[in-house]
Amino acid sequence: MTHVSPSLLLALHAIRLGGFLDTQAVADRFGMPVGLAESHVRDFQARGWAGRFRFGADAGWSLTESGRTENERLLADELAASGAKALVEDVYRRFLPLNARLVQACTDWQLIILPDGSMRDNDHADARRDRRILAELDSLAAELAPLTTRLTERLARFSGYDSRFAAALAQAADDPQRITGIEPGSAHRVWFELHEDLIATLGIDRGSTS
Repeated sequence: MTHVSPSLLLALHAIRLGGFLDTQAVADRFGMPVGLAESHVRDFQARGWAGRFRFGADAGWSLTESGRTENERLLADELAASGAKALVEDVYRRFLPLNARLVQACTDWQLIILPDGSMRDNDHADARRDRRILAELDSLAAELAPLTTRLTERLARFSGYDSRFAAALAQAADDPQRITGIEPGSAHRVWFELHEDLIATLGIDRGSTS
């Protein structure tokens, strides 16, 4: 049976995964009404779990240290209640070699190693080279899909990672930034978010992972 997370956990987790989100983005991440997201983030602020910050023209929410601790406590409780720990651990083990390939593909997409060992930015003028990298990313998308399906069958909040990753790849031919750009919908950002979701769910320190 698929476990559906409570909205409080989802709102807190959305901020954890996004790092810095406005209230609309908190609502959009898991499809909750914006009024409900607003109620939660104000509660988080009152509890000291989240702070509101401004960077230039942008304002948004980020978790405090106590907010991250609470997020991890809620995730651990959910994992135990859903009986999904062994499954998530197995998916994570299978994810790690894919992650190493993703890191290499993104590096290749951004940089070209010259014969003398120096590097330069990839200007994407070599279409054949880019196609090889995109083929590797497409292969990763195909291998990711069954993993996210297994996760979603037990924990509904993992839904959508595979489709978001595939959507970014589909746009890469016209917009190379859809692979390694900093916008939330880039392939790299979606993949990074899934990695963060897995290690947060399992209580793993990212610094100890590849």
